[in-house]
Formats: sequence, structure tokens, C-alpha cells
Amino acid sequence: MSSSQDPHREAEDAYVDADEAEEIFQRDEDHPMDSEGEDGDEPMTFEQEEITLENDSSAHFDLHSDSLFCIAQHPIHNSIVLTGSGDDTAYIFDSTPNTERPLLPQSYESNPQPKKERESLQPIAKIEGHKDTVNAVAFTEPKGEYAVTAGLDGQLRVWRDTTPQLTGQAWEFVAEAQEVEEINWLAVCPCEKGDEENSNVIAMGANDGSAWVFRIDHNDTAQPITIMQTFFQHTGSCTAGAWTPDGKLLATVSEDGSFYVYDVFGAAAAAGISYSAGTSAVVGLTPEDQRFAVDGGLYSVAVAPGGGFAAVGGAEGQIKIVGLPRLASGGAASKAKGKAAASQSTGAAAGTILASLQAQSDGIETLSFSSPPLSLLAAGSVDGSIALFDTAHRFAVRRHIKEAHEGAVVKVEFLQSRSAAASLPPRGPIASAASGQGQPWLLTSVGMDGIVRRWDARGGTAAAAQGLLKEWKGHLGLTENSEGEQSGGIMAFAQSLDGKRVVTAGDDGISFVFEE
Repeated sequence: MSSSQDPHREAEDAYVDADEAEEIFQRDEDHPMDSEGEDGDEPMTFEQEEITLENDSSAHFDLHSDSLFCIAQHPIHNSIVLTGSGDDTAYIFDSTPNTERPLLPQSYESNPQPKKERESLQPIAKIEGHKDTVNAVAFTEPKGEYAVTAGLDGQLRVWRDTTPQLTGQAWEFVAEAQEVEEINWLAVCPCEKGDEENSNVIAMGANDGSAWVFRIDHNDTAQPITIMQTFFQHTGSCTAGAWTPDGKLLATVSEDGSFYVYDVFGAAAAAGISYSAGTSAVVGLTPEDQRFAVDGGLYSVAVAPGGGFAAVGGAEGQIKIVGLPRLASGGAASKAKGKAAASQSTGAAAGTILASLQAQSDGIETLSFSSPPLSLLAAGSVDGSIALFDTAHRFAVRRHIKEAHEGAVVKVEFLQSRSAAASLPPRGPIASAASGQGQPWLLTSVGMDGIVRRWDARGGTAAAAQGLLKEWKGHLGLTENSEGEQSGGIMAFAQSLDGKRVVTAGDDGISFVFEE
């Protein structure tokens, strides 16, 4: 199946005009505040400029001293989050706002009168030990027993929840491992309650192209971090990875343009599915196959809820849809999907290229599938747009939001259930019994403009705004330093299962809590 249909080729319309990217405010050169006049008479005076900053947050965390690059949400106690920063540290904190604290003032002057500002949320634990940027963090499933941090120093470090009931309120260091020079990403293996094989398993990808799978168990004092699998098929940096919903297969992509799907636990081999020639993967595609070639590499990957296919995103707005092997699965969460999940699967052979899509003009940074019964794929691009594809109708473009954000779209995510939450009772102030299943059409996005936006993917409710329901502001957004580099956007976010709370990781070094 190809993407020769006209809706996929609106390239010219997808470009953002250069004028739109220009800086809104022109800053004058700095002047000494007490400069004298030309004749040395009276000192020159300058009118004070008032700048109004919107801040829609209900709480914030600002103890990091550098940009935040990643954030993770506890699978059970959703209010507990973990952030990683360029200051080589990570923090665990409770994002529940303290309503007794005063709100931040909404207007700032260049020389403000002293005002009492809202205090930062306080940390549960400060995680140290890395020697370079912490750029990936995660809590293991199903109970969030371990917090895992990964850095550009190549270290994988693990902390354990020491509370008897795993409340997430006390953490101690377990162990560290270093197998690579730099770690690019972490992906937690989905795990249902009672599934010991997948519990506390985590994958990572490295700059040398390798992918690793570890199991964590602090009771194994000799080797609390155990290497389960290693994969070395990629020849370029391994840029992203994602597990299938049943936690049996691991899909990875690389800047060399290759895509592999690994049989981590041997379930595919047991089902009689053979590996790709010369690899340990059940699916292996490289640019040598011209139908799959993406000039510039691949940088994002997502797996459909039914597990039948994966989407990989790369340079120049290109997306490839690839069929995955179908494995027998069980468990409460799998059975709950029923016919709705089956609608997002396919009977095509593993490794078949089902579609080639290109509705956007620049790199695909982020991908997200909706939960059944919806059949949508959202793609966020460096060109600032979000494209919605209908996976049940030949991946046709349902909508192209061409100016979703000013600057790159960093992350998009539909509200959807999680396997651990489906099999364990929700706890904490923002857990939802519905696990977000009641509103699968809600899509959250963040970008380098520092804005969080919430969309109705069905459309029609706000036609003029392309389905935009609301937005939250607070981060600096696009700012330029002395070297001409732009910063200040949102690098990542975590949202509660009911969608009523979003916690951000900002390039300005602040984590904001936004609530409906």
C-alpha cells in the first residue's frame, strides 16, 4: 500500500513562511542607565518597559540549575514525577499543587517592587551521581518500584522505593551500569499485574547504534542490573525505541535509516516466526530497500495499540508504516481491547511496508496512536505542524494543523490507557478510574514556543482553531541567546490518565504544573 494519494503531498502548503519565524520583539542595544547628555548636563533617562508574561500554571518546580530534557510519571501514583536535567541531576517530586501558596504575579516590570512569589514544590529525592546531562528517565512497571536515570555519560543508574507499600515517598540508590558512551533514550517494558517475565524490565538505545534490555532486581545483590539482551544491528546512533503493547517485541530506529523489531523474550521464535537474515530481529528494514529509504535518517517510532503495525518518522516529514508479526497474547489488559484493538491490527506479513506518508515538510520528532475505538496517528514535525492520519482508511490525512506551534513540535500524545493502570487500582489525587479511555480523541502537544496545547482530534468542535480546545502558557518560549541559538521551549511532558493535569520539562529549567 503506498501514499500516492493527493492528501499526502501537500508539501508547499505545509511550509512555515520565514517571516513567521522572525523574532517578535526587537531588542535595543544595552545602554548604561546613568549616561550623561551630550553636553554633560543632566543624565539621560529611559522609560521603563513593562513586559507581561502569562502564567497559567498551578504549581512549579525550579530547583534544577539547567534545562530539563526529560520527565517520567509514576505508573501508580500519577502525581509523582521524575525529571532529568543538564545540571547532571534528577529530582523526584510530587506535582500536587499547594493551594495555600500565593500565585505568581501575572505582570513583571523591569524594576519591580519586591513581591512574594509562589514557592517551588519541594523534592522527595535528589538524584545525583551522573557526570553529564541526564537526558532520559523512567519508572519501571507495573508498580513503579524503581526509578531509572540515563545520561550522556553513558551511565544507567537505578533507585528503589523503600516504602513498605511502594508509596513513592522514599528512595535509595541500588546500582549503576555503564555499557556505552552515551544513552539516547529509555523505554519501559509494559507489564500487566502478575506478569513476572516483563516486570521491572527496561530498554535503552545508545549513540553507537546498540540497543540493550535490562532487568532490575535489588534482591540480586550480586547483579541487581542484569543484561537480558543486546542488539547491534544499527550502524548509526539509535535514536528512538518503543515496545509493543504486550511487551514482547522491541522496535528501534536509527539515524542510519534502519528499523528493527527484536524478539526480546523468544515469543516470536516460539510461534514459528523466523528472524531476518543475519540478524536477531523479526523485522529488519534498511535504506538498501529504496521503498523504505529516508534520506536523513529516522528519529521517532510508535506501535499501534493492536500491535499490528508500527509507524517510524524521519527527515523531511517522511513516515513509513510497517507490518509487525502477530503473536498470541493474553492477560486482562489484552482481552479488554477486544474487537476495538483488532481494528488497529493487520493481517499483513511482518516487515511489509503498508504506507509511505509525507504531509509535513520537516523532520518527524514525535508520533502517537490513539486508543480504540479511534483509529488515528498523530505526527509532530519540526516545521511546527501536526498531521492526523486515519489508520483505518488507508492512512489518509484526516487533518493537517499547519501552525500548531511556533517552532518545532517536540511531543504529541493522545490520552490512552496504560497496561499497568488497567490491571492495578488507580491511586493518588489525579488517578482516573476511567484511565483516560473516555476521551481518546484528546491530543496534547508541546513545542519550542513553550506552550502546551490540547486538541480535539475529531475536529468540528472548534473549526477556526483546527480543533484547539485550550492552551497553557508559562514557559519563556522561543528566546535567543548571544550566540543566536533558540531556547526556552518545552522538551517533554507527562499527563495524568484523565488528562486533567500536565507537568512539563522546560528548556528554561522549570517544570510547570498545569490543570484544567
